[in-house]
Amino acid sequence: MTELVACYHCGQAAAEGGRWQAQVKGEMRSMCCPGCAAAAQAIADAGLDDYYDSRSGYAAPADAADAPALQMYDELGLDGDAVFTVEGLRCAACVWLIERRVAALPGVASAVLNVATERLHVRWDSAVCRPSRIIAALRGIGYTAYPYDATRHGAQLERARKALMRRLFVAGLSMMQVMMYAVPVYLANDGTMDADMTALMGWASFLLTLPAVSYCAWPFLRGAWMDLRRGLPGMDVPVALGILAAFIGSAVSLVRGEGEVWFDSITMFVFLLLGSRWLELDARRKAARALEGLQHAVPATAQRLSGWPAPCEPETIAAARLQPGDVILVAPGQTVAADGVILAGQTEVDLALLTGESRTRAVGPGEQLPGGAVNVAQAVTVRVESCAADSTLAMLVRLSERAGQDKPRLAQWADRVGAWFVVVLLVLTGAVFAFWHAVYPARAWPAAIAVLVVSCPCALSLATPTALAAALERLLRHGVLAVKPHVLETLERSTHVVFDKTGTLTRGRPALQDTVALELLDDVACLRIAVALEAGNAHPLAQALREALDGSAAAPLAAQEVENVVGQGIAGEVAGLRYRLGSAAFVAALAGSPPPLGSVPGATTIWLGSAGRWLARFDLVDALRPEAADLVRELQARGKTVLLLSGDDEEAVRAVADELGIRDARGRQLPQDKLDAVRTLQAQGAVVAMVGDGINDAAVLSGADVSFAMGQGAQLAQLHADCVLLGAGAALGDRGLAPLAEALRTAGACVRVIRQNLGWAMLYNLVAIPAAASGLLNPWLSGLGMAGSSALVVLNALRLRREG
Repeated sequence: MTELVACYHCGQAAAEGGRWQAQVKGEMRSMCCPGCAAAAQAIADAGLDDYYDSRSGYAAPADAADAPALQMYDELGLDGDAVFTVEGLRCAACVWLIERRVAALPGVASAVLNVATERLHVRWDSAVCRPSRIIAALRGIGYTAYPYDATRHGAQLERARKALMRRLFVAGLSMMQVMMYAVPVYLANDGTMDADMTALMGWASFLLTLPAVSYCAWPFLRGAWMDLRRGLPGMDVPVALGILAAFIGSAVSLVRGEGEVWFDSITMFVFLLLGSRWLELDARRKAARALEGLQHAVPATAQRLSGWPAPCEPETIAAARLQPGDVILVAPGQTVAADGVILAGQTEVDLALLTGESRTRAVGPGEQLPGGAVNVAQAVTVRVESCAADSTLAMLVRLSERAGQDKPRLAQWADRVGAWFVVVLLVLTGAVFAFWHAVYPARAWPAAIAVLVVSCPCALSLATPTALAAALERLLRHGVLAVKPHVLETLERSTHVVFDKTGTLTRGRPALQDTVALELLDDVACLRIAVALEAGNAHPLAQALREALDGSAAAPLAAQEVENVVGQGIAGEVAGLRYRLGSAAFVAALAGSPPPLGSVPGATTIWLGSAGRWLARFDLVDALRPEAADLVRELQARGKTVLLLSGDDEEAVRAVADELGIRDARGRQLPQDKLDAVRTLQAQGAVVAMVGDGINDAAVLSGADVSFAMGQGAQLAQLHADCVLLGAGAALGDRGLAPLAEALRTAGACVRVIRQNLGWAMLYNLVAIPAAASGLLNPWLSGLGMAGSSALVVLNALRLRREG
């Protein structure tokens, strides 16, 4: 008979010297299947066979049968930057292997694996490497991988929630049962319970505590072991040591028949700690829900009208196959698959996922429709202007996937301090044990356990990221997507806020400010003539005139023999009379005299005239956003210096600055001039926040300490900012700078909550640890204090979700 051995790769049964083998570390190793053989050989050929020395468990079985199906991942539009979910992670050796295996692929620039979230962020050269090769390489070494999918990720979170609930239930049941046996022992301190009954109560408590330690406390024990293997002791280390020390000490006392037992303290401690971890997990699930909403909303298919405008049946195709110029039908209840323009039909759209705005917006022919908008009324026909991979929603999904890849500096600092806290705590515990062992040996063990249990590094290791997650979720609900992790903390400590003008403090498009009638006709009559002449003109000034007349009940006029003179104006006949609309020189050639009035500084002036007459002057300006003045005042009230840097002429910039109360305003600033100004401020010790439209401000947005870009539909692809103000753009139902004001308030609230948590942790530990070391707190009171402190800081962090 063939002797069976463990597969060298996955540990399953394999035939020794059988058909499937691979040469690893200079020896032929037996494998259970061709997949494992290929995986092991790939590891060895890549020079990574040291993995087998450092792993703490077998790899997942490899499956080579589905390799051809991997090519479908190349059709998903993952263009050089994507996040993959990796299943089967077991230890730090897995992280080491995966990062190095993927980084070794030709064309891969970087590969970073977050073991906590099981998400691998990869950047690669699309001309050299493809997603299928990355996934195949991972499966080749025994790991299941796929592009990050919100549904599957959500299912994993749900499994984690159910597993934690089971542990919490068992811990609670164990705690209540142990208390039933412990309370009579505590009450019988006058000798009313004999030794045999006391021992029976103790052994019953021991048996009921076993599930709490072996099953319920397993996440803490495993986490502590992983931390110690990495040489980075985290908060699980003192927790695990406290549980094990109390359990082993109690078991020894029970066997010897003398000394204290703390089975009730252990079960209560595990239950309360799992309860605080439940609060943390619930907070993280709620904080991730908004981003998952974006990812769930990406439509998989679209209804293409290949023969439009001729009558035709819609064809269902993958949304990834849409190309600019395609015409699609968007039925009620469907999500728009790509950015486009409405060709036919009127409806209302829900932009809540894109902007946080709860009200629907009416749209009709000629209006832009962003990918990700939900049609809530009637079917519309839309011409696609960008492929689905470049749509507003797709870009937001990619930005959301980038968010959270790194930790903010505050959280990194908290991790470092938390690690040192644990080291100091372990040293202190040893010192307390040694002191009491020399002075009063009977108190040494309980005092050491109490010190381990009562300490609370949670405010650093747990509550700080919980506060940040809750704050970022609140921001997203208000139309702010934080792409980089440091946005909140840097915005709060910023000293200077620099604004661009056009498209940032202003709407970025002209609007009619004033109509001055010069002869017999009134303002509305003159505007009707001007709109008739501009009816077919796509120029922004013509659009501004048409928008100004939209609110009037006057019937539109029609123009004939319209002639557009580029750079000067437009001429045509309305109701049998010849008119000209445009520059003063252009109109003067028909009016026969110079204009009777001068132009308004800072405004674009358009004149209307006919033969021998000047009829009207239209003053158009790039109007300020209505919320800009309030925002500037709020920034100044918080002690921040506001600057205005713009490429427009000095006169227009000064007019805007005077209206908003900005003292330092500079015009004619090229992109390099803006960057130089920011760097000068930074050299003087300033922390600079920059707000721009993200189109021609890429350099200064990248150079600022923290930067905000106005969302502009497909132009999001050009963003170099740390944060995106959603709902800022014509296609998104412009909410302007309102999200920035919310970001400012949220940043202040978040930093305030974190300081409260840190202050509480410092006060608690300064009081509780000396009390435990002096023997004033027994283990069960220590457990109650630690779990209560953890719950307090988490609940305090969750207040950020409710404010605003």
